[in-house]
Amino acid sequence: MQDGYPRRVTAQHSRQVHVRRKPRKAWVVACSCLIAAFTTFVLLDAFVIERVGQTVQEADFSSIVAAQGSEASGENEDSEQAEEDTASATNAESADSSSETTDSSSDHGRSGHHGGPGKHGSSDGTGHSGGSDNAASSTDSDGDVLEVGAGSASASGTTVGTYSDDNMSITVSQVRAYDTDIYVADIQVSSAEYLKTALAQNAYGRNLKDATSSMAEAADAVLAINGDYYGFRDDGYVVRNGVLYRDTAAAGTDALVVYGDGTMASVSQDDATAQQLVDDGVWQVLSFGPTLVENGELAVTAGDEVDQAMGSNPRTAIGMVDSLHYIVVVSDGRTGDNDGLSLYQLAQVMRDNGATYAYNLDGGGSSTMWFKGEVVNDPGSGNRSGEREVSDIVYFG
Repeated sequence: MQDGYPRRVTAQHSRQVHVRRKPRKAWVVACSCLIAAFTTFVLLDAFVIERVGQTVQEADFSSIVAAQGSEASGENEDSEQAEEDTASATNAESADSSSETTDSSSDHGRSGHHGGPGKHGSSDGTGHSGGSDNAASSTDSDGDVLEVGAGSASASGTTVGTYSDDNMSITVSQVRAYDTDIYVADIQVSSAEYLKTALAQNAYGRNLKDATSSMAEAADAVLAINGDYYGFRDDGYVVRNGVLYRDTAAAGTDALVVYGDGTMASVSQDDATAQQLVDDGVWQVLSFGPTLVENGELAVTAGDEVDQAMGSNPRTAIGMVDSLHYIVVVSDGRTGDNDGLSLYQLAQVMRDNGATYAYNLDGGGSSTMWFKGEVVNDPGSGNRSGEREVSDIVYFG
């Protein structure tokens, strides 16, 4: 009995121990499952996060590419629009350049006739009219405002007409600059004898006058412009086609001298007599001025003007590219469609068209260009339209 008791107790204890160990094994299994589930969750979570990050990066990259493509497209559209705008502006400028001048007798209120020849006056800023939309500006070493934009007539102008023979070639162009119609004649001759002058009624005298066109037709000219209107003054050298007519100097004034070889220069009438010039073989001497361009550089500033001609006006100038190669410019002005040029603007037009030397002639209502039988500009003065009678012309023929 005693031997059996322990056996029963032991068996019962064993059963009790066995029963207690089952929960412990279940707990271990449960913990293991939880640990496995947690590990799996962590791994899946890391994978999902990484995958989502890649997706976001790919989406961002696609967005960037799309944005860059959009910007490139926008830039192309802007470039195309800019090209269209440039083309439109060019067409508009071409239309302005090719438009014919309109007859108008309205006055801008500017007074004065020609102004004292070659004598500078201060324009107090009015001589520099500011130019047109076609002009840009910069400053030179002296601080003067340089208006540019008239351009070369051959590059931006409209051809009015041409002429050519064995001894002479002429191209006349019209360019629109400084809100003004400007006529530029490029002339090349074989000899200085084709650069001629003529006097009204074919005689020298103070009260002798005629229209530029009438004198040009009588002289059988191809191209003619008004001269220095010598009859308006009592002084200033007059030498025409090698003949000395007046030897009274205009003090403080440069004269335009054309030598026998066709070169042009300015000579101070204080430094040489008319007879000395004739003895030196000059072909033509005109006295008005001032000199506009010398050695390829502007010889006037924005404040320079001839006396009694302050501000913008019709203008006439003659210049030289080199020996036997000349530039002639006539501008309209004093009308509703044409402001006219300041002396400084005229000098720039001459230089822009290749003149290494240029000289200002009589202007205002006298400014006239005649070519192959027709007046090509719109001469006028104040309330008067049409040519003004003058005492002399410069012509090629």
